[in-house]
Amino acid sequence: MAHELVIKGGTVVDGTGAPGYAADVAVDGGRVTAIGADLDPDNTADQVLDAAGCVVAPGFIDIHTHFDAQVFWDPALTPSCFHGVTTVVAGNCGFTIAPTRPEGRDLIARTLENVEDMDYEVLAAGIPWDFETFPEYLESIQRRGVGLNWSAYVGHTAMRLYVMGEDAYEREATPEELTQLQQVLRDSMEGGAAGFATSFGMPHHGVDGKPVPSRLATKGELDAMLDVMAEVGRGVVDLVPGPQCLPGDMAELQLRTGVPFTWGALLTHPSGGHVQTAALMEQAWDDGAEVWAQVTPRPLTFQFTIAQPYPWNPNPVFAELQTATLEERTAAYADPAWRAKAMDWWNTQSSGFGVRWDTFSIGDSEVHPELMGASVAELAAERGTAPFDTLLDLAAEEPGLALRVKVVIANDDTEWVGKLLQHEHTTLGLSDAGAHAGQLCDAAQATDLLGNWVRERGVLTVEQAVRKLSGLQADIFGFEDRGYLREGAWADIAVFDPETVAPGPVRRVADFPGGSERLTADQVVGMRHVVVNGTPVVVDGAHTGVTDAGQLVKPGVRP
Repeated sequence: MAHELVIKGGTVVDGTGAPGYAADVAVDGGRVTAIGADLDPDNTADQVLDAAGCVVAPGFIDIHTHFDAQVFWDPALTPSCFHGVTTVVAGNCGFTIAPTRPEGRDLIARTLENVEDMDYEVLAAGIPWDFETFPEYLESIQRRGVGLNWSAYVGHTAMRLYVMGEDAYEREATPEELTQLQQVLRDSMEGGAAGFATSFGMPHHGVDGKPVPSRLATKGELDAMLDVMAEVGRGVVDLVPGPQCLPGDMAELQLRTGVPFTWGALLTHPSGGHVQTAALMEQAWDDGAEVWAQVTPRPLTFQFTIAQPYPWNPNPVFAELQTATLEERTAAYADPAWRAKAMDWWNTQSSGFGVRWDTFSIGDSEVHPELMGASVAELAAERGTAPFDTLLDLAAEEPGLALRVKVVIANDDTEWVGKLLQHEHTTLGLSDAGAHAGQLCDAAQATDLLGNWVRERGVLTVEQAVRKLSGLQADIFGFEDRGYLREGAWADIAVFDPETVAPGPVRRVADFPGGSERLTADQVVGMRHVVVNGTPVVVDGAHTGVTDAGQLVKPGVRP
């Protein structure tokens, strides 16, 4: 009998970490039906994808995305689909768009605008708002179709806004509200949520520069949410650490809750905090706790304008300007006393919030195009001014403070990044696909790992990397029949050339609703084919136009 699809002539790397082997892969009815030699001897398959010289792997699972809104206007989920990703987990850090009451939609949009750099006008134009509860949100996505498999956490910030309204930004929850929050979480998990996500992270500011609502939750509120997760017994708890829950606290909480914990991100930094945190992670596992630190192969690099300096918002002096007019911001930047106050805060920090001026360079400048790529530290030395003053002085010359700069914030210690990638208790995360679209594009995480850290640096074997990208992720979430290339599994498949695979360039385009700009990495090198549930969505590097191949993926009860 002829197969619907045969992927022919490749080397199968199955997601278990076992050595690759030469084989064809046959697909029928959306699942893998055979793996072996010469599965289409009579050339009768309905479709054949050539995999000669390529690795045939399970599709990659990106567990840290923010596609919550973009899925409605870009169901292909670009650029992730071009990088071999076949399943995404949205809703990270607790910043979801459901549950949401009609009167709270504006507040959710303004929260996402500040905390995840999502354009308010794009959100207003692109979200259909035909849902209130989290299960209704998932149903809305299913009705419209999505190109990749879809899973999403229910977010703590959204839950607080749903139950408490604007008060979620101001106070603790009452006992009655805690009971309501627990029921919202229970209903969301029963309706298909991947788990519970929250943030206590200092950098996360929402409306008017205020801490996001989850940061106002008490330790008792977190415990109440974890009680529900223990009751449900499936899914994952995703946390951004902060005072209510530091990395060292997670072992005890995970052991009490029972479901896997993941947190992010464990990034290298000159402060050396990653060394101590990695030791805490290892201690958690020694204590029997399943706490997965998310790591990334890419330096955390932002491109931002001085008019909208998102990476500087953890500095409270900058956070106070989040609602300022352009005129007010310009006046503050010109004030020597204001500059000194901002620098004073940075100079007193020892936890990674400082600025590393040697990693700053000029991006775009209308007034000084000749400075593109120039080191800010070197420009400051030439001018005899401090780097911060140099940047603000240059920005003042630009219309609308539109000077764009590029900065590496963290994760550029290659020796330690390699150690973290190799660690058996880390998992790949922090692609942030769908967030910070105008300033960051790390959706290329998988192809960066395969090209830079496997082929060029030899830090991982291709089998180890594929396991990190697929089988391990599926195991953590309990995604049934995902993450492995074996007979009977869903046919989520990535076919790539190990000799050439690479992320390709990051470029700026204006393809969001209303012509809003974003950074994208859609010109991938060496990713030949991507198949989702047996349907090719990328063939020979080009998108097929199929945007409904994905399924809603729910966490299972793990053995």
